[in-house]
Amino acid sequence: MFSLQNKVIILTGATGSLAGSLAFSLANAKAKIILLGRSQDLLNVLVAKLSQLTEVSSYVVNVLNRDSLESVKKSIMDKYGQIDVLINAVGGNLPGAVISDDQSIFDISETDFDEVVDLNLKGTLLPSIVFGKPMSEKGKGAIVNYSSMTVKQAMTRVVGYSAGKAAMENFTRWMAVEMAIKFGDGIRVNAVAPGFFIGKQNQKLLLNDDGSLTERGKKIIQNTPMKRFGEAKELNGAIHFLCSENASFITGIVLPIDGGFSAFTGV
Repeated sequence: MFSLQNKVIILTGATGSLAGSLAFSLANAKAKIILLGRSQDLLNVLVAKLSQLTEVSSYVVNVLNRDSLESVKKSIMDKYGQIDVLINAVGGNLPGAVISDDQSIFDISETDFDEVVDLNLKGTLLPSIVFGKPMSEKGKGAIVNYSSMTVKQAMTRVVGYSAGKAAMENFTRWMAVEMAIKFGDGIRVNAVAPGFFIGKQNQKLLLNDDGSLTERGKKIIQNTPMKRFGEAKELNGAIHFLCSENASFITGIVLPIDGGFSAFTGV
C-alpha cells in the first residue's frame, strides 16, 4: 500500500458513489480527509462513519464559487497548516445536455449544456487554482482529477458531459506543465478516467428494473474485454498511487481504469 498516512487530502464531490468509496479507502489509509459537498445532511452521514477510522472534516461548498472555495481554504489552512492532495471528483450531467434516441443535436438545451460544461470544467479548474496555491507556495502536492471514457471517442447521448470532460482533461495536462515548470517537480497533476461503474446517475441507462442489461449496457459490456462493469473500489488503488510519493515522476497523464474498454476497437 502506498503511504498516505497523515496526508491532508481534500475530496470534492465527496458524497458521490465513487468518491464515497474512495473516502473510506483514504480513511483506512489514515489520511486526514476534508470532504467537500453540496448537502450538509449527506456530508454528516459520511463524516459519522469515517470519523471512526481517521480525522475528518467537512464543508458545504459551491465549487463554482471562488469566494466560497477561498473561505474553505482559509479554514483548512488555519486548522491543518497545509494541503497535500486535492482530488477533484465533482462532475455531473443534466437532461437538456443529453441527446436521447428520439432527439438530435438540434434539440440540445444551450442552458443545460453551459451548466454541464461549467460543472465539469470550472468545477475542477477553480478548486485546483484555490487549493493548488498553498501547494505552489510549499513546492509540493498532488492533484488528481476525474476524466471519462467519453473524451477519447464519440459516445452517443452525452454531448455536454463529453465536452466538459474533454476540456477538463486538457486543463489537467496544462496545469501539470504549469506547476512543474513554474513551481518545481514536487507538484504533480494527473487524472483517472473511470470506465463504466454502476451509480445513481447511470443506473437506469445501463440496467433495467429487473437487473438485466439495457441495450446501451449490452453495447458497453460487448466492447469491454473484461466483460463486466467496474466496482467502485477498483478505482481506489490507482488514485492512492497517483497521490503518493511512488508516483513522484508522473505528471500530466490520464490513467484509464476501464477493463480494457479504451484499448479495444470492438473487432
